[in-house]
Amino acid sequence: MTLKSRGLTALAAIVAVAGLVLTGCSGGSAGSSNGEGELAADQSLTFAPGLFPVSLDIANFPAEEGVQLAVQQTLQTLVTFDGEEATPLLAESWDYVTPTELTFALRDDVTFSDGTPFTAEDVKASLQRYIDAEKAFSVLLAAITEIRVDDEHTVTLVTSEPVGTLVGTMSLIWIGKADAINDEAYWKAPVGTGPFVVDEYVADDHISFSRNEEYWGEQPALTSMEFVNIPETAAQITALETGEVDVVGSIPPDQVSNVKSLSDVSFDQVDSLSYYFIWFNQNREPFADVRVRQAMVHALNIGQTVPDLFGESATVAGAPVPQTVFGATKQKQLEYDPDRAKELLAEAGYPDGFTASMQWPTAGGPNIQPMAKAFISDWAKVGIKIEPLEKERAQWLQDFGSLNWDLNLQTNATPTGDADYTLNRLYTCAAERMGYCNPALDATLARARASLDQDERAKLYEQANEILWTDVPGIWPVDLRANIAYRDTVTGLELPSSNRPDFSGVVITE
Repeated sequence: MTLKSRGLTALAAIVAVAGLVLTGCSGGSAGSSNGEGELAADQSLTFAPGLFPVSLDIANFPAEEGVQLAVQQTLQTLVTFDGEEATPLLAESWDYVTPTELTFALRDDVTFSDGTPFTAEDVKASLQRYIDAEKAFSVLLAAITEIRVDDEHTVTLVTSEPVGTLVGTMSLIWIGKADAINDEAYWKAPVGTGPFVVDEYVADDHISFSRNEEYWGEQPALTSMEFVNIPETAAQITALETGEVDVVGSIPPDQVSNVKSLSDVSFDQVDSLSYYFIWFNQNREPFADVRVRQAMVHALNIGQTVPDLFGESATVAGAPVPQTVFGATKQKQLEYDPDRAKELLAEAGYPDGFTASMQWPTAGGPNIQPMAKAFISDWAKVGIKIEPLEKERAQWLQDFGSLNWDLNLQTNATPTGDADYTLNRLYTCAAERMGYCNPALDATLARARASLDQDERAKLYEQANEILWTDVPGIWPVDLRANIAYRDTVTGLELPSSNRPDFSGVVITE
């Protein structure tokens, strides 16, 4: 079966719309912004993200939302993907020339911000670096056996088996310069093909961007932009109110009403691709026993805790992926039943419960600490004593990757909008994430990945979700909604379900 891009007209439309926005903001009377206020002389923006990036080295932190958000302002991918349809970006088109050969035709009018032409060698080197890093995307890329440069603007990915989701995966492979990406210094201020240039990155403090004057696409109106790290929510909101910052991401649920009450500030909220999960380390006792895992779910009053803590900022989850994702199904949470939890613990040989710990990162997501405390309190009622371990994000990442934990609570996302990204990456035997392995799940996910038939894939994901819901390798309590608050002088800002806004279309008005 051949799958070809039909998105060239879509890209043209996007560029045209971007052009109209900027034209509308500069057309008419001098200084007009199309009825939305006078254009500001200073086209600079300051943004306080919910998660400040721990690095700009995307291949070594490929699944970190904060890293993705920062890097996408300056590096670009071959395609964008909404879960069902891909749209060209650095690639003009693509074609499965055989079931195991996916060829991308690249744009020939793109340069990096330093003027270096973008070629197939950059794609090959960037993708190879993701593969060599053996980080979170290793399972998604494992089937690639060759990255073949056919000519300067054509690259072919050869796989060991058909992979129907490979185009979507490429929407998360950001392309850097082939001759520089293996230099650690490059990732302090990576040179990309995108609308902005990284001028300075200071860990835990700020990232300074300026407009890429050599950008191949529609020029942004913003001339400069800064991401600033403001860890305390109260300080973020104060900075937004005073105008010290223009945009704040990921307002905690208990602060939404405060933000909505601010004058000259707008608040947007959308269903997102993000969610919470708690994993059991099944390499450690007693979590290898499914009865223990089921007991820990029965002990949680998820149906009350989620609305109490999150209000309209989240919903009770119904699958191992958010409901916004292709392949999500609506499973029913195990009933809150402390007596059943105690019965299961006794059957597993723990009539008096047990002691363990749960870790999560500081600033790990909205209301993460109150939710952890509520769940720990529920578990204590059935004899399970959980020690809370809140860790700095860098330490938490290190411990998480080395399986140095009993229970792990964190936010996660499915940024491609396709269940394959999460289920194949996290829950197959090959993933080796928490000691969980079910060959029946692997076989189901392999069939879903290889198929180009979306209806068939949806049915297979339904089966996969049911297997995971029954095996309980983790607890999925919450689907999060993304939000963003911004000064009314900020126009053209849109919040996607990925919670990664693109600032290239933003205009500042008086």
